[in-house]
Amino acid sequence: MARPNKNKRVCRLPVYCEFQAKGRMQTQSRLILSVEEFETLRLLDYLGMTQEECAIQMEVGRATVQTLYTEARKKVARFLVEGTGLLIEGGNYELYPQAGETREIKQKGVFHMKIAVTYQDGMVFQHFGHTEQFKVYTVEDGKLTDSQIINTDGKGHGALAGFLKEQGIDTLICGGIGGGARNALAEAGIELYPGAAGNADEQVSSFLEGKLSYDPNTLCSHHDHHGHEHHEHGKSCGHHGCKGHGHGHSCNSEE
Repeated sequence: MARPNKNKRVCRLPVYCEFQAKGRMQTQSRLILSVEEFETLRLLDYLGMTQEECAIQMEVGRATVQTLYTEARKKVARFLVEGTGLLIEGGNYELYPQAGETREIKQKGVFHMKIAVTYQDGMVFQHFGHTEQFKVYTVEDGKLTDSQIINTDGKGHGALAGFLKEQGIDTLICGGIGGGARNALAEAGIELYPGAAGNADEQVSSFLEGKLSYDPNTLCSHHDHHGHEHHEHGKSCGHHGCKGHGHGHSCNSEE
């Protein structure tokens, strides 16, 4: 009797599940990328984990990780070369969002991460590029162990990504953020949760419980002009930065 496939531990479901090549007629023929195959790509290629760290995170053996990763890359390569539709669904997995994300493994089975939140007066500050402080939270094995407030020393926008990397930050929770800063954070290997609002401590607690309300599509496009902040379409953010609050809000508003 064949042994049943063991469920793999997955910490996050994909935000976007279906991909179609532009200009190609949509057909019923699509590649299916399982959720656990997607998870190996996310952990290894996006977060930069080693295969050993990925295996610990997913609670499987390294051989399983290698198999999933190889199949995932083959399917993504076919999508890029052939333009065949790609759908992420199904598989043998269990979702464990309550543990938050784990980025640095200090020893087998013990996870360490540092979360930064754009910070002002106890709240999530709503414009990443103009934040003067971050509140940094240290998490061990999914539990908060320490927090401190650090000043940015006048750094702004793209320079903040390097500043956070120097502080050992691997996860950022913020309000509004521009495209350039997003790219800089991605290059620094910092995972982003934009569109959050409210009390900073509460947002981190929600994140660790897998219940953070955020909008991955939140975008804030600012240009400083004669000392004033304006959106690309001439809409002001107000003197406290962007005012897009909570899930589903963007900074391109007239609030």
